[in-house]
Amino acid sequence: MSSRLLKIKTRKMDKIFLDNSMGQILEKYQSKELTPLDVAQSCVSRVKKLEDKYKAWVCFDEKKLLAEAEKIKLSDNPGNQRLLEGMPVGVKDVFNTTDFPAQMGSKLWENFTPGNDARAVFNIKRQGAIIPGKTVTAEFAVHTPGKTLNPHNIKKSTGTSSSGSAVAVALGMVPSSLGTQTAGSIMRPASFCGVYGCKPSFGLIPRTGILKTTDTLDTVGFFTVFQKDLRRVFDAIRVKGANFPFSNEALNNQNRQNKPENRPWKVAFVRTYTWDNAYDYAQKSMLEFVKKISDMTGIEANEVDLPDIVKNAHKVHGIIYNKTLSYYFKNEFQKPELISPVMSSMIKTGNQISVNDYHKALTEQTEIQSVMDDFFKNYDIIISLSTAGEAQERNETERPDPCLIWTLSHLPAVNIPLFVSPSRLPFGLQVVARKYNDYLLFNFIDYLAELKLIPEKPNPLLNI
Repeated sequence: MSSRLLKIKTRKMDKIFLDNSMGQILEKYQSKELTPLDVAQSCVSRVKKLEDKYKAWVCFDEKKLLAEAEKIKLSDNPGNQRLLEGMPVGVKDVFNTTDFPAQMGSKLWENFTPGNDARAVFNIKRQGAIIPGKTVTAEFAVHTPGKTLNPHNIKKSTGTSSSGSAVAVALGMVPSSLGTQTAGSIMRPASFCGVYGCKPSFGLIPRTGILKTTDTLDTVGFFTVFQKDLRRVFDAIRVKGANFPFSNEALNNQNRQNKPENRPWKVAFVRTYTWDNAYDYAQKSMLEFVKKISDMTGIEANEVDLPDIVKNAHKVHGIIYNKTLSYYFKNEFQKPELISPVMSSMIKTGNQISVNDYHKALTEQTEIQSVMDDFFKNYDIIISLSTAGEAQERNETERPDPCLIWTLSHLPAVNIPLFVSPSRLPFGLQVVARKYNDYLLFNFIDYLAELKLIPEKPNPLLNI
């Protein structure tokens, strides 16, 4: 083989995850075009090429990844393939893993080894995934950023705590990665890094063996390179069966998960009370998209105001979040020299919140959830901005955005890497559905993809 052809082949192998969805990789297993070892080697190659600069990983074990890939015995029957067969999946460093430390972005927990897998990690392994390492998180999955850099502009923020997972996907190091969201920790990194990010309905991905910050807000989710892989990862990781009666009934109710054939999609565009924080170019891009889909026969899009109680979402979220941080991290607070000023400040704020005020906030959260459930009697989907626009400078505070509204409401949400700012940096469209209508949400996204209204993979695509 000539050196030129070898370079072309090496480059194609280097970008397996940017050129092929996981479904396409599984098809290539059957045609013998690819093997799990090829896939693992692509992951290793990509990490070796880009990790020193962008720092997505806390730890990465090349030998273990390649050894696990070599063990996989593929069936000649496509029906026997698992959903994530031989796929390297990054895991945010707040999940317990048998083979890696769980350090949670904290000096206090350096080299802590839990010795077990979080249930979500167990679930993806059962579906054939291989864990190559742990991705960088903010300290305790809160606000103080880790070392990871934004691949579109290293001077810009990577978003909140699931930054390593988002960057690993944006760079094509892995086809998917796990993250968590308590406010906007999946949506913001996905928006700022230009990838697909999914925060399913609260409770649909088990939280056993994962760092706890807030009982009624912590949600497990994931990132994917390709839009068409959202459903695949969700199916691989979510809870199933009669032991989960509410979600099981809803997710298997075809009347809930499929739009009636005889009418268009009913879409509510909501500016939310955070709209004025959005940059002018972001507002313009959003309004242009709403106009575009409004002109389509298959979509009935209307601008709608959310119920008044939802305007309290940021306040309610702040009370619940700060109070629970002060409770769960009271031991860490005893060593202030080993926690960040931001974390220390939030714990101090939480210590000043009375138990009575905390209970009132929980009651209001429940009321907001009920109101939002009623809202979806008239609409299939909500659309909003994911963030106020492109990523801000690393040392700047993010502008308020709609993300935590949907987290507080327990609603499923997906960031679509649709928009590009005047400076060619990504920011996202957020699509939201009723609680437990996750498949309806994926169906709507599939519909947008069929119409070529959204990109199939990261946008803008990095040429590195």
